[in-house]
Amino acid sequence: MSIKLYYALPSPPCRATLLTIKALQLEVDLVPINLVAQEHLTTDFLKINPFHTLPTIQDEEFYIWDSHAINCYLVDKFGEDDGLYPRDLQRRAVVDQRLHFDSNVLSARFAAIVSPILREGARIIPKDKSDALLQGLTLLESLLEKSYYVTGNTLTIADFSLVATVSSANAVLPLASNRFPNIFEWLARMESLPYYQEANQEGLDAFATMLKSKHLVRQASAVK
Repeated sequence: MSIKLYYALPSPPCRATLLTIKALQLEVDLVPINLVAQEHLTTDFLKINPFHTLPTIQDEEFYIWDSHAINCYLVDKFGEDDGLYPRDLQRRAVVDQRLHFDSNVLSARFAAIVSPILREGARIIPKDKSDALLQGLTLLESLLEKSYYVTGNTLTIADFSLVATVSSANAVLPLASNRFPNIFEWLARMESLPYYQEANQEGLDAFATMLKSKHLVRQASAVK
């Protein structure tokens, strides 16, 4: 029985898991879930994942959700080596820290902007929320000052999580390349991955198209 991935293509966390799957060259059964039709709230899906979140994977009788946990699991189980998620405790701790930075800082601040737009029909991006996201991106910019990827000079699953978030953030709050030169260089490296277009860009384009239809207005930011 192959892995099943329940996902929605525009979702950044789903795209992070798609990047991991493609990097591992896994054969996965893709099960699209229509969030607009609330397919994630059906009785059948709630039996799989009572949190009703995406992505969710099924590995025989085992189910797990949250893209960060999923990606760790996939590399540990299916990776030919530990390059994407090192077994060395100190190197793994750095990857874990970056994953938590994505979930607790960047993704959380990104969601604070996007959730009211998608769920409540909001059209204005509040200044305090855009400032908070930009401050988080400034932290990422500092991490990339002396490293090729977000944990050093080796690609890891932390890059997959963060690139899905950052590329999506750039669609909401277009970033200035002169303010975030390290981020833009890193984005270019990520975009050069042979599976980036299929795993992230296609969903990112769908996400950006969805946002354009909302005719958003951004309050002036106080962050310089």
